[in-house]
Amino acid sequence: MTYRNFTVETDADGIALVTWDMPDRSMNVFTEEVMDELGAIIDQVAGDAAIRGAVITSGKDSFSGGADLTMLQKMLGLFQKEKARDPDKAIKLLFDNAGRMSQLFRKLETSGKPWVSAINGTCMGGAFEMSLACHGRVAAEGDGVKMALPEVKVGIFPGAGGTQRVPRLANTQDALQMLTSGQNLTPQRAKVMGLIHAVVEPAKLVEAAKAMIAAGLKPVQPWDEKGFKLPGGPVYSAAGANLWPPAIAILRRETHGNYPAAAAILKCVYEGLLVPFDTALKIEQRYFTQIMQSKEAAAMIRSLFVSLQELNKGARRPEGVPATKFKKIGVIGAGFMGAGIAYVTAKAGIPVVLIDRDMPSAEKGKAHSDALISEQVKKGRAKPEDKEKLLSLITPSDNYAALEGCDLVIEAVFEDSEVKKAATEKAEAALKSSAVFASNTSTIPITSLAKNSVRPKNFVGIHFFSPVDKMMLVEIILGKKTGDKALAVAIDYVRAIKKTPIVVNDTRGFYVNRCVLRYMSEAFKMLIEGVPAPMIENAARAAGMPVGPLALTDETAIDLAQKIMKQTIRDLGEKAVDPEQMKLIDTMVDKHGRFGRKNGKGFYDYPEKPAKKHLWAGLKDLYKQQNPDKIDFEELKQRFLVVIALEAARVMEEGIVTDPREADVGSILAFGFAPYTGGTLSYIDGMGAQKFLKRAKALQKKYGAEFKAPKLLIDMAEKGETFYQRFNPYPKEEARKAA
Repeated sequence: MTYRNFTVETDADGIALVTWDMPDRSMNVFTEEVMDELGAIIDQVAGDAAIRGAVITSGKDSFSGGADLTMLQKMLGLFQKEKARDPDKAIKLLFDNAGRMSQLFRKLETSGKPWVSAINGTCMGGAFEMSLACHGRVAAEGDGVKMALPEVKVGIFPGAGGTQRVPRLANTQDALQMLTSGQNLTPQRAKVMGLIHAVVEPAKLVEAAKAMIAAGLKPVQPWDEKGFKLPGGPVYSAAGANLWPPAIAILRRETHGNYPAAAAILKCVYEGLLVPFDTALKIEQRYFTQIMQSKEAAAMIRSLFVSLQELNKGARRPEGVPATKFKKIGVIGAGFMGAGIAYVTAKAGIPVVLIDRDMPSAEKGKAHSDALISEQVKKGRAKPEDKEKLLSLITPSDNYAALEGCDLVIEAVFEDSEVKKAATEKAEAALKSSAVFASNTSTIPITSLAKNSVRPKNFVGIHFFSPVDKMMLVEIILGKKTGDKALAVAIDYVRAIKKTPIVVNDTRGFYVNRCVLRYMSEAFKMLIEGVPAPMIENAARAAGMPVGPLALTDETAIDLAQKIMKQTIRDLGEKAVDPEQMKLIDTMVDKHGRFGRKNGKGFYDYPEKPAKKHLWAGLKDLYKQQNPDKIDFEELKQRFLVVIALEAARVMEEGIVTDPREADVGSILAFGFAPYTGGTLSYIDGMGAQKFLKRAKALQKKYGAEFKAPKLLIDMAEKGETFYQRFNPYPKEEARKAA
């Protein structure tokens, strides 16, 4: 038999080598066609007396990324359509579809022939679940080989046997940690946990896998044998009594009950370990069906998988502009941001010139890269030769003439219009006419900076977030005269350094900073109202924010917040900033000298390590404190999410962001907006514009104008529209369907 996605070759010893190599795909994924073909191959191996067993491996550099989540999206779409007609039939359909992959893997492990998975690269999600269903598992050595069940990160969980096989192979505590965090495992760690049998040299991978079958590998899983004992002991045992109560408490502490899939994992493992394996798979299938119906799963799959992938592939790149091959990039300003930009550029293998006012400053910027890569080497995440190569690509200089031949120059000097003007003029004097000039400004409008350029069509904003090496989002800002070529080059660059680009039109604060400033401002307002500081931070984290607003202000610096407020007053007048909030920030900076983490004291105190930071005790003396028992904690949570989401809606209304995918993905990647909601606009869409508007109006009545809804939202509520309908990111697809 021949297959489209697999080849099957049987050797003289009767061992079949099943090679998974999907045409027209850079990575293997599970699709309906792949599952059909794998089912047929299992039947072929089981039914052929001449075949002793099978080894499954990949014909690509990586093994597989798991299930194609767009398949799950389609499944959910069918469910919603059927639900409108017949809810019971819809749930049965979803249940059957949800169990298809699980049943396929159960068929493999009970086929009567031994199967070995030969893992030669990234092995994620459903692919690792398939490997766990194989009777033997061998992984190649190497930095590029990693295994994980990361489904919880997109609002679902391993629903093809993962929650049942992992805790039957590894001890329960390790299993829960792996399943609820979605963490990557090295081959060595997977072997220690008992999830794979061997780690071998890449060249000997298939040979080692075949040797397991030749040595008489049993075609029966441990849990299908009589007398099987769980590695971590039974649920109802002393070990179980020590594990489960704290596990439930830890999950609550980490997720605040916002992630139904994480809770479902605990339920699947707990209940599944009490019953026979086939019953356990049925329990998993039921919970998976339930989670697939949750709004969290739908929102997270869309934003954190589908939209993220589309943006990473250049969804907003202008058509018809040739792809850029970067030969050399210039960075002006070797401070913290500029040095970070140079590091990520060199890490992508692109030569970079790092310019500053004098050589010691430029050298200091290169030293930052040295420190970052040295830390990676120390942790075993990079090799000494990687460090050598990276540093060889960074050339520090104090001479703008060194920018000659650059395809792109990124200016990352001090946030001062005059300093930026000088940098632009000096750089353009050395650049070829086709080169693109980008500013990393975080506050100054790009259109005004482009006035310093002799070629504004080649002038664009590329706004990084700090620290550059860790933050995955980059805002690309279009000035009024920015051309398609400059936008295309900027997107190509962001993709080259493996970050996610979002395209934003020009405005004060662009998109992300406008939302972040609202988040901080609401916290300042709460402090002034007398809400205890610990309650403010806890409410934000309980709402799903990874960092409390006071801690975030400390990280970005309180004196910077003071400068931004003063600049806003100069530009827009006294009414643009709440005088009480200005007074609070002035008191922190001018009276108490509290600038944030950088000087060891802000809203938090930062004692010497190993002591941990803690909220400054003096905060409670600044304003008369309310009785915490009389404060509505749920309302505090709502205030944070609603005030940020309203700002995102205003940004859409003003045409600053035009694609809802960018608003959602940008809000999660830049400042961690409650990922379970799918992002700022999905948060509104998830509850519906009408319900959201009602919530905003109630908060406006109580707390003021920051909760006033824009006209766009009022109109959407009247028409029953969502942002993804109003600002459809797929107009061509809709037109094709209509045709």
